[in-house]
Amino acid sequence: MCDKNSSALVGLIIFGNVVIMLSGLALFAETIWATTDPYKVYPILGVTGKDDVFAGGWIAIFCGFSFFLLAIYGIVSVLRGSKTMLMVYLVMMMIVYIFECASCITSFTHRDYMINSNVIKQQMLSYYIKNDSQGREITAVWNRIMVEKSCCGVDGPEDWITYGSAFRGVYDEAEAPWPFLCCKRDSNFVIVNEAGCRVGHKDHINSQGCFDHISHAINSYTWGISWFGFAILMWTMLIMMATMYHYTTLS
Repeated sequence: MCDKNSSALVGLIIFGNVVIMLSGLALFAETIWATTDPYKVYPILGVTGKDDVFAGGWIAIFCGFSFFLLAIYGIVSVLRGSKTMLMVYLVMMMIVYIFECASCITSFTHRDYMINSNVIKQQMLSYYIKNDSQGREITAVWNRIMVEKSCCGVDGPEDWITYGSAFRGVYDEAEAPWPFLCCKRDSNFVIVNEAGCRVGHKDHINSQGCFDHISHAINSYTWGISWFGFAILMWTMLIMMATMYHYTTLS
């Protein structure tokens, strides 16, 4: 017969595992969303070789579903009062815990590298309009972003004339100081004034850089993979400690 304190502890562990179960499902769904890359910025990370934000996401998919299954197992284990089942629960939960730690650290550290305008700018200048597989990927990404977000370059149109680039190797500055996708367009996506855009008139060129849009996408993925995962880890550690204590009280 369990005493009052033991019953309260069992209730706490069950409640904690219900939270882990629901959080695991949420992590599973959120990281699937991140790895499908809805903002379509994967080539920017991939060409730089810092796509481990997505690698962390794939690990988190496994961990999220594992948390869900282990939480159910943990509830059954504590209700049955089986030391063997509780030990299996703790060992398996610790393994998943370590994998989730790796996911959080991997995603966050690689996010720090990419949230740097100079890194993204160097990549853009090196690959935009370059005639190879990586160049075509990066060109397609930048063309889409500049049109959809009405922005130009990383920090602004000046990027294309301040620095050397693959683009400048193809187009003379007098002919095209920047890609004409930087030009303002009407509702039919027709350039409003090409001549005004060529000379950089503020009414005819998108003067805002695209860096904020790219960093927002990467930060969104990282929040779901790293910060939400970290929150689950903190809660899971408390429940594991409570389960360990409960384990020691069983005869």
